[in-house]
Parts: sequence; structure tokens; C-alpha cells
Amino acid sequence: MNLLSCSINTLNGLYDISGVEVGQHFYWKIGDFQVHGQVLITSWVVIAILLASATLAVRNPQTIPSSGQNFFEYVLEFIRDVSKTQIGEEYGPWVPFIGTMFLFIFVSNWSGALLPWKIIQLPHGELAAPTNDINTTVALALLTSVAYFYAGLSKKGLGYFGKYIQPTPILLPINILEDFTKPLSLSFRLFGNILADELVVVVLVSLVPSVVPIPVMFLGLFTSGIQALIFATLAAAYIGESMEGHH
Repeated sequence: MNLLSCSINTLNGLYDISGVEVGQHFYWKIGDFQVHGQVLITSWVVIAILLASATLAVRNPQTIPSSGQNFFEYVLEFIRDVSKTQIGEEYGPWVPFIGTMFLFIFVSNWSGALLPWKIIQLPHGELAAPTNDINTTVALALLTSVAYFYAGLSKKGLGYFGKYIQPTPILLPINILEDFTKPLSLSFRLFGNILADELVVVVLVSLVPSVVPIPVMFLGLFTSGIQALIFATLAAAYIGESMEGHH
């Protein structure tokens, strides 16, 4: 009963976290729901960039690849390597999922540093990277949770739940709690790093001449890429763990 109460409190905490606000937001009313409109706008821009890039990559492949084709092939090989390292020999079906996570987060993070969102005026609030919003990172983390549950159940059936009493039934509460802490850590790590990076740049730009924050902006680009890699690597590791059944 205590474990059930703890789990419910954790879910309620996630719901409350979705209302966390930093600054003003541009809201849309969809039925009885209120959504962050600026997150949807910037997410659509990121998706459009990815779709356009993918279209260009597969439109006219050459036997002797061009520089652009070489770049996209390198990205694909990189994602395959990450998936294979973390998941194992059965990594193939999961490459699209891991690749989508990595590319969406990577482009979202970089869009916050490279695209001049502040130029676009909204009635309320301002545009920023999609991953600058806790709702986006929580959604990505929950998708990862669904993915590794699906991976374990599709391979082992109901026997997948045997992992909760291994190596001893005494660890049952801790093993269950782990499934709640994984999405929490994934979402907060990504959200906190991207938000902190953008806040540091904004503060520096307001305090010092425009040239001084440039090194910090380049460092932000580096850390943004690292955060995308960490998220994708952990997602693949969780999927591999659920399929192998070891911790």
C-alpha cells in the first residue's frame, strides 16, 4: 500500500511539474485543455527541418556519394553504432526510434542557440527551444519508458515482470520505483541543462558586450549535442536492459 501511494504521488508530481513556468508563455486553448503554443510552434519548425533534411538525403542517392550524402550516411552509422553498443545484436528494429530521439533533441537544442527566436513577436511570452519546456522533455522520457516496456514484453512476454523480484524479492519495491525514477532523471537532466544554458546566455548578453558571450554560446552548442547523445544512449541502454534482463 505504501508503494502504491508512493507511485501515485510520483505521478501527481509529474503532473504538477508540467505546470512549471519560467517567464511568460503563449497559451492555446484546445477544448478544455491549455497548451503551450510556443512549444508547438518551435517543435513544428524542428520537425520541418528534419523532414526536409531527410527528403534531401534520400531523394537522389549516388553510387559515389556527395559530401552531403556522406554526412547523412555518417549520422546514420553513428546512430547505428550507439544502438548496437547499448542494445546488442537485436538493435536493428530500434535504430529508427533511437535516431528520431537523438535527431529531434539535437536539432531542438541547437535551435535554441542558433535560430533568432526572439525576433518573432508573440502576444504573450517568447519562442525558445522545444526542450526548454519541461512538458517536451517529460513526453520524450515517457516515450522512452513505453519503448523499453514494449521491448521487454515483446521478447519475454509476461516473464518480463520476473525482473522485479531479481535477485531477491526483497528488492521488489526498489525495482518498481526504478521505473519511475528513469523518466524523471531523463526529463530533468535534459530540461535543466538546456534551460540553464539559455539563461546564462541571456544574462551575459544583458550584462556585457555582445562579443563576450560568444564563447559561452559555443560551449552551449557543445553541451547541447552532448545532452542529445546522453539521452539517446540512455534510451538505448534501457531498451537493451529490458531485453537482456540484467541490471
